[in-house]
Amino acid sequence: MSYFDAASSAPLHPVARQALQASLDEGWADPARLYREGRRARLLLDAAREAAADAVGCRPDELVFTSSGTRAVHSGIAGALSGRRRVGSHLVVSSVEHSSVLHSAAAHEAGGGSVTEVPVGRTGAVDSGAYAAALTPGTALACLQSANHETGTEQPVAEAAAACRAAGVPLLVDAAQSLGWGPVDGDWSLLAASAHKWGGPAGVGLLAVRKGVRFVPQGPADERESGRAAGFENVPAIVAAATSLRAVRAEAAAEAVRLRGLVDRIRASVGELVPDVEVVGDPVRRLPHLVTFSCLYVDGETLLHELDVAGFSVSSGSSCTSSTLTPSHVLRAMGVLSEGNVRVSLPLGVADAEVDRFLEVLPGVVGSVRERLGAGTGPVAASRGRGAKAEAEAGAGAEPEGATTAEPAAPGSAAPGSAAELVVDALGKRCPIPVIELAKVIGDVPVGGAVTVLSDDEAARLDVPAWCEMRGQGYEGAHPVDGGTAFRVRRVS
Repeated sequence: MSYFDAASSAPLHPVARQALQASLDEGWADPARLYREGRRARLLLDAAREAAADAVGCRPDELVFTSSGTRAVHSGIAGALSGRRRVGSHLVVSSVEHSSVLHSAAAHEAGGGSVTEVPVGRTGAVDSGAYAAALTPGTALACLQSANHETGTEQPVAEAAAACRAAGVPLLVDAAQSLGWGPVDGDWSLLAASAHKWGGPAGVGLLAVRKGVRFVPQGPADERESGRAAGFENVPAIVAAATSLRAVRAEAAAEAVRLRGLVDRIRASVGELVPDVEVVGDPVRRLPHLVTFSCLYVDGETLLHELDVAGFSVSSGSSCTSSTLTPSHVLRAMGVLSEGNVRVSLPLGVADAEVDRFLEVLPGVVGSVRERLGAGTGPVAASRGRGAKAEAEAGAGAEPEGATTAEPAAPGSAAPGSAAELVVDALGKRCPIPVIELAKVIGDVPVGGAVTVLSDDEAARLDVPAWCEMRGQGYEGAHPVDGGTAFRVRRVS
């Protein structure tokens, strides 16, 4: 089995396992006690703090250990906002932050604060100028991830930190995905991270708060971890987290070069091996081990299941792999294709042969899923293989069970000057059926004609425009209709 989901949780590093086992014998006692066992645990905790602080790039007394990366984010945001409440209650975040940041922002807004979400471009990065423009005299805190957890796109943290410093606003950086690869550039004020992202044990987070940052811990006061993280320290896990961070950093330079080469191979090969694929994220400014791509005409949940059967563990941001039936907020913010989304994040030490086998298996898996959905034959397959002209000549093709139908528009509903218009009723049908049905009928209208897709699937808001861009057709927007939304597409070729 090939584990390709290190961005969710990296396998426990061998050094972490050794350190954990050793410190279970030496660091089990209360580090706040003065007897021998307590002093021994305190020495281990202090050494771990120094090692972690060195990796982060801060002073040991600026860093505390929390029960998770999420807790570090929540505590960091709440403490910084409370410490600067006299300045204002405005919070700035990017639209692609981790859910822990966005949940904190939602809670802040519900409590009467204001939040500005800075948008991103199609690569997933914020514009540093737009980020700086979002800062106001009443901004209490700004948050920006160092690199995105779904696409690997790196953010302009150094530029954002400089803008925040000039505006007198502290910047909190979520470095969960990047800290194992190196320190975060820029003059940041607060930083949060999570040990299981770099191969440490789960249940250990880091929160660094620079000296001079106004910070008021929330919740009941506690004497441990400078009052910023309540509860008994898990010394063995903390030691394993700090030790593995140091070990991973020692390997990072060489391994980054090797993994970047493997990811470059995936990025280049996927589009050649599988028709109608969009590789998302910045091709250059990105984490070395992560790549995300989306496949038209594919059910993401089925695709992940089939890849699992084939021996590959990957993740997805597709709506059909989530209980909410809505696409990932990251893909939505980027405005990219969400259906059939696959995130591959390679762990340290992965063999080249595993990536080769993935590229051998992927085309057949995607093809089989498309066949099941009725996208493997007929006009959809023809349009993938021969372009828009063949699409117009291919005919109706086979329809999957539960497929939608296309009907002529009601009199007077066609746009002025259009030759014809069809309506595809995909209400009640989930991703990727609305786009499959659009692809089937686009050739049934002449150039200049239009197709209106009726859908109540949130994924269609991303996938219909993305399909138009990928297939060279004209997307004319959407408007609400009874029971859903009407998406209008003009055939231009």
